[in-house]
Amino acid sequence: MILDFKKPAVKLIFIACLLAVVVVGLGAFTRLADAGLGCPDWPGCYGKLLWPDTEQEIVVANAKFADAAPVDTDKTWPEMVHRYFAGTLGLVVLAILLVIRKKQLPVKKLPVTLLVLVIVQAAFGMWTVTLKLWPQVVTAHLLGGFATLSLLWLLALRLGHSSAFAAQNTVWKNLACLRKLAAVGLAVVIVQIALGGWTTSNYAALACIDFPTCHGEWVPKTNFKQGFDFTQQVGPNYLGGLLDNDARTAIHFSHRLGALLTTLILLLLIAPLVRAGAMARKLGSVLAGLLVFQVGLGISNVVFTLPLAVAVMHNGVGALLLLAMITVNYFLYKQTQNAVVV
Repeated sequence: MILDFKKPAVKLIFIACLLAVVVVGLGAFTRLADAGLGCPDWPGCYGKLLWPDTEQEIVVANAKFADAAPVDTDKTWPEMVHRYFAGTLGLVVLAILLVIRKKQLPVKKLPVTLLVLVIVQAAFGMWTVTLKLWPQVVTAHLLGGFATLSLLWLLALRLGHSSAFAAQNTVWKNLACLRKLAAVGLAVVIVQIALGGWTTSNYAALACIDFPTCHGEWVPKTNFKQGFDFTQQVGPNYLGGLLDNDARTAIHFSHRLGALLTTLILLLLIAPLVRAGAMARKLGSVLAGLLVFQVGLGISNVVFTLPLAVAVMHNGVGALLLLAMITVNYFLYKQTQNAVVV
């Protein structure tokens, strides 16, 4: 067991982590179902607190928002459900901050940072709609969701890690080097998640429809300058994407290369973990399982032409892989306190 749920506030933080996973999943579903503009206004939907679902409400909404796309109930509800879950998460984060301050727990900056991040996320949610799915905002919104989940999990580890994280006289070889490798692995996973976000926000997931080659070539024709032009202007509407095929291929191909690099680095990290003590072996095994599953999902996205369920799971397992890397880094950090290093 990684967390000790008998410790103060740990249960509430863990519930927030679960809620954040749901929010990340709903965000992925909304984005991949092309429902990001299912509601043309914010924070309501066609002027309603929920969404128009009766025939009369739809007629009124279409008349009131004549310049927007007609109401599509298959796209309105994912957007609003995502918003309400995100709002609930914000309230839970506020509750965590109040509980931590009341009980004077030994963390101060992290809960405040989380609350600020949630507020910023709300702003990015609004800009996602008002700026018509501008890729920079959509990617930043995705990364903000992953960051919120990561900080919540780090807070849970700091306040509620179990005694299993104690070194217990474990003998470590090259612990300093292993910590550096774990930090590099975490950084690479974060960059890969960002590349994945940039891929989906620019509708480049199917820029290459074959595997392992791309357009039948190992090095396809690409346009990296356009594909990674972060200064591109806003609008008018990015639904479906505006980049040409070579630019999308550059983004997709970069994500593939990133996946290869991530796999190699994580395998280098997993090898010494599974040869160490019981807790390290468990963490290494979980990391290995998530890595294999994630690579399989990524390949399946291409081979089976981006099934919605598989694409959403790819986002979810990416989040779990990130949490696993945070756990490994925190675990190795704790080992430096009491471990026997040779």
